[in-house]
Amino acid sequence: MIGAWITRLRGNSTVFPPLAPAKPFYAIGDIHGRADLLKRALEHLSPADQIICVGDYIDRGENSAEVLRLLHDRRDIQCLKGNHEEMLLKFLEDPTGQGSRWLRYGGLQTLASFGVSGVTETTASSRLLEVRDALIAAMGPELINWIQALPLRFCSGNVAVVHAAADPETALQDQQQHHLLWGHPEFHKTPRRDGIWIVHGHTIVDSATARNGRIAIDTGAYATGKLTVAQIGPDGVSFFTA
Repeated sequence: MIGAWITRLRGNSTVFPPLAPAKPFYAIGDIHGRADLLKRALEHLSPADQIICVGDYIDRGENSAEVLRLLHDRRDIQCLKGNHEEMLLKFLEDPTGQGSRWLRYGGLQTLASFGVSGVTETTASSRLLEVRDALIAAMGPELINWIQALPLRFCSGNVAVVHAAADPETALQDQQQHHLLWGHPEFHKTPRRDGIWIVHGHTIVDSATARNGRIAIDTGAYATGKLTVAQIGPDGVSFFTA
């Protein structure tokens, strides 16, 4: 079912100044292999506005390969790196050391989507080397290089998009990669003092929210069937669920 655009915030926040991106843009929450929801969402977005994806395109859902290839081919979409892309890259670098963690958090579904089978969370280290090689062959160097080069943030006016969080006491250009990809303990507790709104995914919420300088848009697409898009402009933010 296609949802309707619902305006959650216009004008001033009680804590933060009004949203003021340089240009209106869309931000799409964590996709996690739900190619069907991604396609549905894209059909309802205006080509006039920039589209940003917050990361976590793979794992848990069944169609990670399709999601990656679709986004790779859409050069008009700015994709950010998520922690699940980081886990995939670490697996490719060190399958015996990093494999069990990635498989436990959804890597099995990603492997299956690329046609790599015969793997479980307890697969022996020697077999994981073969699995890594098979995945590299299935993905191809162009797709792998694209994932490696994904940026960690997108900024427009007083709005920044990251995957997970940002250290509220640190300027955006000085953020640690770990905090942008995995979160920061003070992110949900301490408001930023520079007036920059942070749009993020990573932490699943029942419905998208916009308050106190944080816009949360991960509604657990792989489990709930709800992929959220935020439309952000000088008049505020509206949410759409595909």
